[in-house]
Amino acid sequence: MGTRFDPERVHENQKEKEKEGEKSFGRPGFVEGGKKESAERFNPVNFILPPVSIDFHPINPTSMNARIPLLFVCLFLFLSSRAQHPDSILLKNYRPVSIYKIPQSNIKKAAYPVIDMHSHDHKETDAAEWVKTMDSAGIQKSVILTYTTGKALDSLIDKYKAYPDRFEIWCGFDYTGFGQPGWSDRAVKELVRCHQKGAKGVGELGDKGEGELYSDPVPGKGIHIDNPALQPLLRKCAELNMPISIHVAEDQWMYENPDSTNDGLLNAAKWHVNMNVPGKLGHDELLATLERAATNNPKTTFIACHFANCCSDLNKLGAMFDRHPNLYADIAARFGEVAPIPRTTAAFIAKYQDRLVYGTDMGLDSDTYQITFRILESADEHFYAFDHFGYHWALHGLNLPKKQLQKLYHDNAAKILNRK
Repeated sequence: MGTRFDPERVHENQKEKEKEGEKSFGRPGFVEGGKKESAERFNPVNFILPPVSIDFHPINPTSMNARIPLLFVCLFLFLSSRAQHPDSILLKNYRPVSIYKIPQSNIKKAAYPVIDMHSHDHKETDAAEWVKTMDSAGIQKSVILTYTTGKALDSLIDKYKAYPDRFEIWCGFDYTGFGQPGWSDRAVKELVRCHQKGAKGVGELGDKGEGELYSDPVPGKGIHIDNPALQPLLRKCAELNMPISIHVAEDQWMYENPDSTNDGLLNAAKWHVNMNVPGKLGHDELLATLERAATNNPKTTFIACHFANCCSDLNKLGAMFDRHPNLYADIAARFGEVAPIPRTTAAFIAKYQDRLVYGTDMGLDSDTYQITFRILESADEHFYAFDHFGYHWALHGLNLPKKQLQKLYHDNAAKILNRK
């Protein structure tokens, strides 16, 4: 005899499950970042079955076994259809595939020998394997920015000493005891020791508003590159022909509200700069600290990392180049920001082709090098590289002329490294 399905009873059961879910997993209906899920998004916890009629019959094990897989298939199809509904797709899951029938380049080796001016060591990095990858991609030399001093630096120099022509190790500044009497003398002494040990430059210094925090073993909290106490170090870098690689600020998207109006939302949210910290310097203030350091130390070479984080307004970097002949910039880890605007970027590189150097700062795999070659060398249009960049933007090749490529890949860096 059939019996009627009771939806109120099911609703009570669902409430009990929700309470259990809150104990185990937190508040239902909320996702990463604390934002409430859309009411249209399917949530198995809140889903209530519609009223149906169920007839109970004597159990037939054979028929039940046959029906169970069918039930799972039906449930899978239902969930899949809901997951792909436009109203339920999250931006972080947006992975468009271009359907344009247009040329697609696969550049495995750079057009000219490359000097990578922005790379880093990782604990798992094997120097011999890295050299093999560099050979296959046409990377002549990699500059390893350690931002370390002391024993940590010494161990890294030893790690790569078997390949003196393929790697350069750069050190940091030692901020131990900053502000105490005699600190500058001790810091200069350690810089000289690092140079004698084999460090060829300084970097990556890094200031996102709260000071030179890219430093090991002691971060330079509250210390900006234009701090008068750093002057002896900056002058000594000029005497030792040690260029300084420095990261200042972040790109403008990271200062904007991470909301629906931010067109770089995903990456901007990940690297959002909190300006509610008392005394923290903003984007343009940080650029000004670098300019003052360059002005006060005309014989010291400065390399601003990542287009000086001016990708949304390259004119700012251009003006800095015009004012400071001792300033360069690397293009590392900003391919995703400049490839969406290929004509503007190509025009900027053409104008300042003697002041820019190649860098990666994106890992050591072959495909990391290859995506940079595709962006710089090809005329490809409207392609994606979600494995490398945190934006949902389509990318375009810059199709740089050979002369500019040679300078960007090699000649400008060689001029800096030759220290003439």
